[in-house]
Amino acid sequence: MKIYAMTDVGRRREVNQDYVYVTDRPIGPFPNLLTVADGMGGHKAGDFASSYTVNVLKDELKKTPMDKPEEILRSVVSIANHKLIEAASRDIKLEGMGTTLVAATVVGNTLYFANVGDSRLYLINDKIRQLSKDQTIEHVVDQTREEMVRLGGIKAEEARNHPDKNIITRAIGVKEDVEPDIYEYRLKKGDMILMCTDGLSNMVEDEDMFNIVKGSRDVVEAVQMLIEKANSNGGRDNIGVIVAEPLADEVSVW
Repeated sequence: MKIYAMTDVGRRREVNQDYVYVTDRPIGPFPNLLTVADGMGGHKAGDFASSYTVNVLKDELKKTPMDKPEEILRSVVSIANHKLIEAASRDIKLEGMGTTLVAATVVGNTLYFANVGDSRLYLINDKIRQLSKDQTIEHVVDQTREEMVRLGGIKAEEARNHPDKNIITRAIGVKEDVEPDIYEYRLKKGDMILMCTDGLSNMVEDEDMFNIVKGSRDVVEAVQMLIEKANSNGGRDNIGVIVAEPLADEVSVW
């Protein structure tokens, strides 16, 4: 597996609240781990939320007795959610914090990942395809009218142009119960994975991301060029990026 991860504070923010972690070595029952998180909250709260959540995830993976990837992901995300809520309850400066999370592992030639919030996982081969679904008000437009009502009574027609359409509907650390979306995808040779926070996806078009990844010499250059592009387009947010070629023979650089 070739893999590289990096974050950047961007051009407008003073604090970097994005956090990435990757390893191609086993961690608990997983043979590898790729995680990206985008924290939210006060000056330091978002920074804490993203890093704390990923570190809890790593610790819980080492302890889990489970062996099915989907069940493991659902369990460790739930534990991380509860622990982040507990941490916030102990420190008034951390009140109201939360984080998005995409956590992935590749077992053999199968990709498993969990998603909470609007950070993304893309698959890149002869085209770019977003495998994760954004948990935002905008995405919920395509869901049932009942869910729209549950989110606050917004009519589907109104939601398309709603100023809050990018507000996430799920996050780690916000409610007692969080339901991650769990995905399973069969990979083939040459497939590449791009994981990122919205500091990249809101600043760089999918087609540009595809061209940068396919035109780069390796995963290191791909990550660096993606961050450079987001910053050159304005860099309005922190940028967290992971690029991996999971079925490549070489070991990672990160």
